[in-house]
Amino acid sequence: MSDTTPSAPHESAGLDRRTFLALGAGAGASALLAGCGGGKSADDAAKPPAAASPTKEFTGEYTGPNVELQYWNGFTGGDGPFMKKLVDTFNTEHKNIKVTMNTSQWADFYAKMPAAVQGGKGPDVVAMHMDAIPANAARQIVVPLDDVASGLKLEEKDFYPLVWKAGVYKDQRYGIPLDVHSLGMFYNKAEMKKGNVAEPPKDAASFDAALQALDKGGSKEPFWVPNRWPAHLIFLSLLWQYGGEPYAENGEEATFNSEAGVKALTWMTDQIKKGYSPKNVAQDSQYTAFKNGKGAITWDGIWQINDLKTTKLDWAVAPIPQIGDKNAVWANSHNFCMVKQAKPDQNKADASRAFIGWLSSKSKEWAGAAMIPARNSERTAAETDANAQTAISKQIDAMRFLPPIPAVGEVQAQTLEVAVQEAVLGRKAPKAALDDNASKAGKLMKENKKKFGG
Repeated sequence: MSDTTPSAPHESAGLDRRTFLALGAGAGASALLAGCGGGKSADDAAKPPAAASPTKEFTGEYTGPNVELQYWNGFTGGDGPFMKKLVDTFNTEHKNIKVTMNTSQWADFYAKMPAAVQGGKGPDVVAMHMDAIPANAARQIVVPLDDVASGLKLEEKDFYPLVWKAGVYKDQRYGIPLDVHSLGMFYNKAEMKKGNVAEPPKDAASFDAALQALDKGGSKEPFWVPNRWPAHLIFLSLLWQYGGEPYAENGEEATFNSEAGVKALTWMTDQIKKGYSPKNVAQDSQYTAFKNGKGAITWDGIWQINDLKTTKLDWAVAPIPQIGDKNAVWANSHNFCMVKQAKPDQNKADASRAFIGWLSSKSKEWAGAAMIPARNSERTAAETDANAQTAISKQIDAMRFLPPIPAVGEVQAQTLEVAVQEAVLGRKAPKAALDDNASKAGKLMKENKKKFGG
């Protein structure tokens, strides 16, 4: 996730973040793959020719002849230079492996990968978002990595359990986690001081008190609520805080219209009614405004950290407040995956495993990209004053992921995100917006379960 603006993780030239999420978590959307697959069906275009995965036991090192690997990712923003440096270091240390990194916007990455794999021109290794793994695993675009985990002696105890389990789909591991990234609360120190707000708010009462104080102190409309990205991430965080879940475990029903969901969306719209936010905040406008000194507080991804470091703004970041009964915040994770090959090459497979293992061990260095290392030991080592995300890192127990349902992001872009937008813009009451779109989501989820295999 190249998680900064303007090159943010979930956006790309010509494709908005909604499209990205549809492509990412649903890599294999019918229309997309029909176009990429040269007239083939969605399923045929997404599935590469049948080929057995290499079975040689992986021991963590590669000692074979010289090989060249293709590594694809979407780290196009402030995190890009950090990944390039890691790849360059790997190449220097491994004379028998040459890794060529191909970086594109995330939406483009997810769009081109299925057809490339089907055509026998796919990469060897990819970095992929946790919520994109189920669809790509179901379509056999990526292969199981249980042998990599065992060869590297990686176990759940080495990671926060939620992060480790996220790389598993149908009892097989497809991803080796690199990092975690979540929403955080960014605040303008100068505006906070002007409003006599001594410390960042931590709960509903102190947050409302802070907004009142900021408003009286001259910081008009101190907390902008967007109607699109990252509005649905704010909603999901609040939904979990109020004790709800967005989707049923069986993958056939949307549950974001629960009482918890109504409370979450009502809280968002209330901020507008109270005058703390303008009425029509377009996608990302809240971040642009904050970056330019407008709006004292904004909730956004920690991927914005490196971008804010380039400004003169006196800012800081803290965990989002606990508005509901539970401490929870939306999060995602980058995982390393291996791509299924039309013509398996044992040497390349072994070299790919070694490359993934090496990168996984460098997540402390990756923290410079404003990410939170996935490994417990690396995360603890990276929790320093030099890394602004340390305040968020220490709240990892509060992080929540979407469930491992194939193409759930595609469904979400067409339903949950729409519900949030309709309510925030005042077009529908929160409950009506959620009910209407939960019904649509349920139908889409049932269709996807048949398509991907339940």
